[in-house]
Amino acid sequence: MSMITTATFLSAALLLLVPGILSLATAKKDQIHLKIYNSISHGPNVTYTLDIAFRGILLGAMNNLQKDDRLRFSYTEDPNYGPFLVRVNGLAGNNTEHTYWQLLVKRGKTIIIPDVGIGCFIPKPGDTVILKFTKW
Repeated sequence: MSMITTATFLSAALLLLVPGILSLATAKKDQIHLKIYNSISHGPNVTYTLDIAFRGILLGAMNNLQKDDRLRFSYTEDPNYGPFLVRVNGLAGNNTEHTYWQLLVKRGKTIIIPDVGIGCFIPKPGDTVILKFTKW
């Protein structure tokens, strides 16, 4: 292959890649709500409105919210199941007291329990994600 053909090929390939790269950087953000609900002490609920990348995972949006110091949370990484939410805004689940943070999602008038956790769940625009402190 001659130098000119190689340079032409590489230039064409780069032009095909650049729009995809640029679209990821400037991708449209969707909005969801994140509600923190304590069903045990019935303390005040806190609701955040946050942006989430198109088809982005909940954990990514929560990390962005934490960077802004509006939400504090921690999780452990389970080797089989991924991130497991442990603590939200200073309140941690406790095995002795049988408490944990449950992930729920309100879509319209329906509340669902996702079959995945915060590391795999992909919210839809307009979802209200509920982190519910509760007992098992």
